Amino acid sequence: MTYYNEKGIKRFVNAIFFSIAGFKATWKHEEAFRQEVIALMVAVPLAFWLTDNKVEIILLIASVVLVMIVELLNSAVEAVVDRVGSEYHELAGRAKDIGSAAVMLSIMLSVVTWLLILV
Repeated sequence: MTYYNEKGIKRFVNAIFFSIAGFKATWKHEEAFRQEVIALMVAVPLAFWLTDNKVEIILLIASVVLVMIVELLNSAVEAVVDRVGSEYHELAGRAKDIGSAAVMLSIMLSVVTWLLILV
C-alpha cells in the first residue's frame, strides 16, 4: 500500500516522516538552507532579546522562517529540473531563476521587517 492510499492518522504519520526526509535532504544538499537554519538559530533568541512585543517577535521570527519555506520550494523546483535533464533548456533556466528570485525577495522582506521593527 502506498502513502497515497493511506487514510486518517496513518496518512498523517507518513506525511510527517516524508517531511522529515525532505528537511534532511535539503540540509544535506543545500548550503543556503544550512545558512538559513543558522540565521534562524540566531534570530529566535535575538528577537526575544531585542523586543518584548509579542507581535514584533512573531514578525521577526516568521520573516526568517518564510525565507526557509521559500528556499525549500526553490530546492524542490531545482531538484525536479535537474531530474528532467542536465542539458540546457531555456525553460529549465527560467524555472531556476524564478525560484532564486523568490528566495531573494523573501530575504529582502525579512531584512526590511527586521529594519522597520528595530530601527
